[in-house]
Amino acid sequence: MRPQAIFFDIDGTLVSFKTHSIPVSAKTAINRLKDMGIKVFIATGRAFHDIVNLEDLEFDGIIASNGAYCVDSMDNIIAQFYLSKESLRRLALYLEEKPFSCDFMTNKGNFINYVDDMTLSISQLVNIPIPQVKPVSEIIELDVFQLGAFVDLERETELLTHVLTDCNSSRWHPSFADFNAKNCNKAAGVDAFCEYFGIDKKLTMAFGDGGNDISMLKQVAVGIAMGNSTEEVKSAADYVTDLVEEDGIVNALKHFNVI
Repeated sequence: MRPQAIFFDIDGTLVSFKTHSIPVSAKTAINRLKDMGIKVFIATGRAFHDIVNLEDLEFDGIIASNGAYCVDSMDNIIAQFYLSKESLRRLALYLEEKPFSCDFMTNKGNFINYVDDMTLSISQLVNIPIPQVKPVSEIIELDVFQLGAFVDLERETELLTHVLTDCNSSRWHPSFADFNAKNCNKAAGVDAFCEYFGIDKKLTMAFGDGGNDISMLKQVAVGIAMGNSTEEVKSAADYVTDLVEEDGIVNALKHFNVI
């Protein structure tokens, strides 16, 4: 298959958690795809302003905050989704009784209610600075694209059932869950760009490694899971490639005779 478009997750897919860099083989492959006229897109859980590790690579568009903020290469907004004010107000009340660390991705930047050992650990893992600490009462007055909640699976279920009732959740790490507006995910971002550019979804591919990539891997014609993916992600994919550090991206592109 000669794809018209390929979507790439960042952390654990394009960028190694170990080196915080993109393998030379992946950079060479992406530049070759562009030379072939194939559109390449980023699809990440990171906030748009936290996408600072793509080095000199250029992309045709970016799906940020798990689909909540999508822009083309000229920074034209293609799609955006916010958490409802009702859910945010319920969350503020809930946090007064059962506090936990929350990272809010907003239209004014990232903010966090407080910092603990887990938030420090995740910050080091993805090489992103700790957001500014701000009272929840002030944060929820802003437009919130995504909430990163440092909770376990039981608390995640409780939040979806009783607090963030018009949201969905996904995980790429066992220590926290991303919450977005319902029907907002990376698959929605794929759909937005396919419609915007007139791309045939039957001619699309995607690479990912985390739980927040599952919707995207299922939405495209060929979903490729990195070797470091969980079994849940691998089972959602059409093909499992090698680790990012072991040239997983270029190996998969060669497997499908794209390059």
